[in-house]
Amino acid sequence: MPMSKVMAGTASVREVKRGEEVREEAPLRRVWWAAWPVTAVFVLSNAATPLYGLWQRDIGFSKGTLTVVFAFYILGLVGSLLVSGVVSDRIGRKPVLLPALGLALAACLIFATATTVTALIVARLLTGIAVGAVVSAGMAAVTDVAGPARQRTAALLASCAMVFGAGLGPFLAGALSETLPAPTATVFAVEAVLLGSAVLAVLRLPLRRPEATAGGPWVRVPGVPRGAGRQLVQGIAVFAPGITATSFVLSLGPSLLSDLLGTTSRTVAGAMAFAMFLTATGVQFAVQRLDRRTILRAGATATAAAMLALVLAVQTASVVVLVAAALLAGAGQGMGQLGGLSLLNSSVPTRRLAEANAALNVGGYVLAGLLPVSAGFLSDAVGLAGGATVFGVVLAGLAIGGGTVVALTDRRRPVGSGVLRTSPSAPPES
Repeated sequence: MPMSKVMAGTASVREVKRGEEVREEAPLRRVWWAAWPVTAVFVLSNAATPLYGLWQRDIGFSKGTLTVVFAFYILGLVGSLLVSGVVSDRIGRKPVLLPALGLALAACLIFATATTVTALIVARLLTGIAVGAVVSAGMAAVTDVAGPARQRTAALLASCAMVFGAGLGPFLAGALSETLPAPTATVFAVEAVLLGSAVLAVLRLPLRRPEATAGGPWVRVPGVPRGAGRQLVQGIAVFAPGITATSFVLSLGPSLLSDLLGTTSRTVAGAMAFAMFLTATGVQFAVQRLDRRTILRAGATATAAAMLALVLAVQTASVVVLVAAALLAGAGQGMGQLGGLSLLNSSVPTRRLAEANAALNVGGYVLAGLLPVSAGFLSDAVGLAGGATVFGVVLAGLAIGGGTVVALTDRRRPVGSGVLRTSPSAPPES
């Protein structure tokens, strides 16, 4: 490497993961800017949550139907993940992100004018497609812009951008819908402005077109390169129960609050979701320097505790315990997500990173779609308390199982300290 590249006062230059070119470290503000599209789309992902009570009143549908609407979001998301990661790695991040933002803007328009369940389903489906593109191409774009010297920062900011946006959406929607006229139209008009700024952010990102990669089908179940499968399995084992727990709080949390508090306040419902995801954001900053697998084990523990608290809340009709369950669920998702993304960032080359991110999210969102829908219909049949109890017990068992997978992997193949290192020139963790 020429000595001019390492002169004092110049941007630091680090080696990239094996087989990739050398690049300069980007300014930190540019990394934050790259994370903004992730936040903007995830604001949309949950903005509808506090508004379902309005739509249920005006359109008329059951809790089971409500979870079906949510399931179409998962369907769109998973379907998008089957395509967007591979396409992004082959043709670039921008050609995936810009159409995704266009679909998100279309979803805003449909939400703002929805008068039927079909309209809600279409809007949620488009939202899911946009989110799927963002969690694969958008998060990989953050890593691309950050460069190899900020590998840890990229994982942290991408993950926090996701959970912070997911919490900000219902909070804004709840507050705006109760203080401004035309609640649904106003909420999604504001979100359209946020998405417009995200389009500008993507257009300005200094993203390079990828080099030629290996062939294969463009639509496929996303995966990881040979040698990174263990990291993917550990991430999914903890991330899937964590995001399923927060998905349940989002889909049926307002109904639980209504039963326990006797209130239909959209601000209260949005505030609980915001607090849950704010916890998910804060806990990631708190644990970022811990061993990756320690983070995953802590995430599994938090999710299991959240579900046990949920069961206690519905059995004792305690709002305080319900809020505690939501906060623990946020912590579980946050740590599971950060641990999973960090393991992939450390072991997967940039040219395959979008597909690897997609694989992690497919594993998480499939479970997050199936269990809450089942709980919704079960609640219609046996009551909300009974459905929530069964859901909590099952998911607590899955979370404990996920923590066990991580612990057993540690015993079978110990790996150094596993700290979220800053130097990517070290051999990838396996």
